[in-house]
Amino acid sequence: MSSVDQIIAGIKKKIETLETGVSKQEVGTVVETGDGIARMSGLAGVQSGEMLTFASGAMGIALNLESDTVGAIILGDAAEVGEGDTVKRTGKVLQIPVGDAILGRMVDPLMNPLDAKGPIAADKDMYIERKAPGVMAREPVNQPLQTGIKAIDALTPVGRGQRELIIGDRQTGKTTVAMDTILAQKGTGIKCVYVAIGQKKSKVARITAKLEEAGALEYTTIVLAGSSESAALSYLAPYAGAAVAEYFMDKGQDTLVIYDDLSKHAVAYREISLLLRRPPGREAYPGDVFYLHSRLLERSCRRNEKAGGGSMTALPIIETQAGDLSAYIPTNVISITDGQIFLETNLFYKGIRPAVNAGLSVSRVGGTAQIKSMKKIAGKVKLELAQFRELESFSQFASDLDADTKAKLDRGARITEGLKQAQNKPLPASQQAAWIYFLTSGAADKLALADIGATEQKWYQYLTASKKELLKGMSETWDEKLENELKQAIKEFQQMQG
Repeated sequence: MSSVDQIIAGIKKKIETLETGVSKQEVGTVVETGDGIARMSGLAGVQSGEMLTFASGAMGIALNLESDTVGAIILGDAAEVGEGDTVKRTGKVLQIPVGDAILGRMVDPLMNPLDAKGPIAADKDMYIERKAPGVMAREPVNQPLQTGIKAIDALTPVGRGQRELIIGDRQTGKTTVAMDTILAQKGTGIKCVYVAIGQKKSKVARITAKLEEAGALEYTTIVLAGSSESAALSYLAPYAGAAVAEYFMDKGQDTLVIYDDLSKHAVAYREISLLLRRPPGREAYPGDVFYLHSRLLERSCRRNEKAGGGSMTALPIIETQAGDLSAYIPTNVISITDGQIFLETNLFYKGIRPAVNAGLSVSRVGGTAQIKSMKKIAGKVKLELAQFRELESFSQFASDLDADTKAKLDRGARITEGLKQAQNKPLPASQQAAWIYFLTSGAADKLALADIGATEQKWYQYLTASKKELLKGMSETWDEKLENELKQAIKEFQQMQG
């Protein structure tokens, strides 16, 4: 075959395999822009939450689907998007790239690294918004998630798959409680996600350094939408954090997510909504602000084996104004969650830290999320503290107290002192239970209040040095034999102390 014939044969082959067709792409035009919001015309088939691409390369998310225009939030530099620019549909609802390499990293809500440690390898894309598991996919919350904080693990325990609200005024130690909980997960295999919404970058940098120093960053991801960033990123941050946790939950692992804080999330959503001209509702919030948080927190659960196993525990944080639990956002989130840890300003200023108000704090999971020894021992603490609070309020008006009332007041004061705890020093559950038994058994009744803290540390040293088997037994079960051993240990310890 001549070279001409070869060329002709090659052309014929290419003609036979040639595929012709029309590619259809929906393109719109920006008609209005400003304050991180764009309105577009010409995108008739766009989906709610779909990613859009502007001519400048900036990304957007379609939120308002109106009869003649589409309202979208702009991700990135909004100044790059102007009127008359073209905008294209991607056909994809917002997804983020997630993988095992996300642990130990600080990222923005779109998973771009913020820690100068290089790019992050992704294993799969996760939808930022996902339908919560149904009732049949869930199982009861009955495994403890230890916070390492005596006042919480004893009185308002948290279980794996639970949603426990941390609520209180600013500067009452809400973030500290969350950080201690992350530190307490060391060695448990639980993956942690800390979502900082509208927080100062300096504060998040301090938290990161603390976690790294304690060796907790290796199982933690930090999702940061800084206070200097757009409202769009603050709005997306908690959903992105939930998607990261779901990636690990889908692998059958237990996860913990902290949303710090959802008050700022609601403010960011209000800003976006009013810019998109959604009708404002109660207190200038749109009527769907309840749905904003409910669809986020409902994603937390403990799934059964048939549904893939794994759990996602949520600790949302809400900031109150002057301790007002009856305000709009606090009541919303209280009704969505399975209990709340209320941190009171007055207690904080009295030096009771963590400043947990045992009367207003509650866990709707309760003793089922405690180890057996703590469940048995902690019931007495609740009763003693309740009696103490009641008698304390009356005793300030009484000049003369009978011996029984005085004894109950003294016991309550020592329990209150004994529940104090230094920050970033989480304790194993067995040590907590042993100390609470020490307090409620009357062993601390003759101690001066100033000596309680020092005695507690000596008690832990004595137990870890001489009673390792007792502690191990208490972490697994509770029976009369163990209780007798603990009573004997208290006697020996008191003799040593003289």
